[in-house]
Amino acid sequence: MESWTVDTRSELERAQDFRDIFALVKRVVERRLGIRRAGLMLVLADEPAFVLAYHGIGTNFIVLNRRVISALVGRGAPQTELKSYLFTVLLHEYLHSLGYVDESETRRLVMEITRSEFGDDHPAFRFAVKPLGEDEVRALLNQGQIGPSEPRLVRHFDDENLTYVA
Repeated sequence: MESWTVDTRSELERAQDFRDIFALVKRVVERRLGIRRAGLMLVLADEPAFVLAYHGIGTNFIVLNRRVISALVGRGAPQTELKSYLFTVLLHEYLHSLGYVDESETRRLVMEITRSEFGDDHPAFRFAVKPLGEDEVRALLNQGQIGPSEPRLVRHFDDENLTYVA
């Protein structure tokens, strides 16, 4: 196993929050593709089961389905699995924000990047190959009904380039 793969795995294990995971996504993409962007915002919102996440083209928002994350936490998903899921979904949406709008090309890139960074025995690669399907998400969501709530902006998600005090 390459040493950078071990480094990426341990960085993901050490990640404490969305910001840490997204910072890792950005470093990996810059190393692999030589591109980056800053100033994205993360919103957690209650979405239908068929929507895991999305990035609105021309916006600086990534929206994650809070119900799916809550369901994974509620079922007791191991931290490695939860962080791997978040890495894969954030990677996918970050690529969209960088201009990769073709869904099949984006999925291919996510698989390629996660395999090279984590190896094919890691949960991140398994999520890249087989994202949570609508039926799987519905089953997760049915385990514990979570009432709808207002979308929530995750503060200080991608503020590395801010030059003002917020």
